Amino acid sequence: MPFQARESAVELWISEANGRSEEALLSLEQEIVGLFDEMRNRLLRYALSFGLSIPDGEDILQEVFLALFHHLRQGRSRANLRGWVFRVTHNLALKRRSANQRSPELAEADGAAEPCDPAPGAEEQLLIGERRLRLLAVLRALPETDERCLRLRAEGLRYREIAQVLGISLGAVSISLARSLARLERAEMR
Repeated sequence: MPFQARESAVELWISEANGRSEEALLSLEQEIVGLFDEMRNRLLRYALSFGLSIPDGEDILQEVFLALFHHLRQGRSRANLRGWVFRVTHNLALKRRSANQRSPELAEADGAAEPCDPAPGAEEQLLIGERRLRLLAVLRALPETDERCLRLRAEGLRYREIAQVLGISLGAVSISLARSLARLERAEMR
């Protein structure tokens, strides 16, 4: 999200927070902006893993942090805000993907073009590319819940946080991750 868009979102949050003391507003703004700066890239990556375009992902991030503002403004729980923003991102990304599938003319043809890495030589690029394709094929073959568990774990969420985000049991997260990692390890050995 460009700096300008973040600033306009902050202005919107402030304008909606009438009735709060200026000090409380400043503290809330600092907390949300800090969390945005810390989590933006990870949340955007997670939203894009649903097959969404970058503009869709950025829209979702704005919605997530606006929802966070409302959540905190209403005095709701501050416990595990990191898990909370991932859960909201997850739900909004599912809704956006579903909406894009219903109206494909709104979805971009290919939302995530893969940049190439010019650093390695041709042979090394070929080997890296083949390995990457094998791992991506395994990742795409995973059931959606297994893939989501793996992506959230890669983003640093704990098992309990993943369970809350996806609405599944802690045991299901553990089994899902073990199964996914075993499949990736087998693909790596080939």
